[in-house]
Amino acid sequence: MQIFSTFEHSSYLELVLSVLKEIGIDQHQIMAVPMNNRTEERKLFDTLHRSDGISLFDKGAAIAVAFSVIGTSIGFVLEWGPIYWGLIAGTIGFLVGFLIDLFIYKVLHKRKRILRGKKSEVVLVIECPKEQAEKVEKILWDHLALGVARIEV
Repeated sequence: MQIFSTFEHSSYLELVLSVLKEIGIDQHQIMAVPMNNRTEERKLFDTLHRSDGISLFDKGAAIAVAFSVIGTSIGFVLEWGPIYWGLIAGTIGFLVGFLIDLFIYKVLHKRKRILRGKKSEVVLVIECPKEQAEKVEKILWDHLALGVARIEV
């Protein structure tokens, strides 16, 4: 029986390893694989084949509508007329909204990621007899495993 589980880098991982050794699971039956952290920055602009769910268009579109309505209203008394001033104000509004979103995702979210200290996980693979599988799985859940899966070999 093979049991797979994921843990954060923490003292709970060390506790699980020591408890597993105490119940009779040998060291060569346990494999811990630390995952590597992402080194490159995420791309903000989506392509046809990849989308990360972050939209830089939403705020820009909303502010563009508001600015174009105001620009059109003011354009009735200005020289170029309401159409040109509505288009100019809409463009300016879109750029303002786009830059606000860009600032939020590039500066504020990056700062939160650094403060939170994003760490990668550790994948733990345990090979044990079928009789011990329930007990091992319970130990893993009790020590705050992020996920557990069991496979019969």
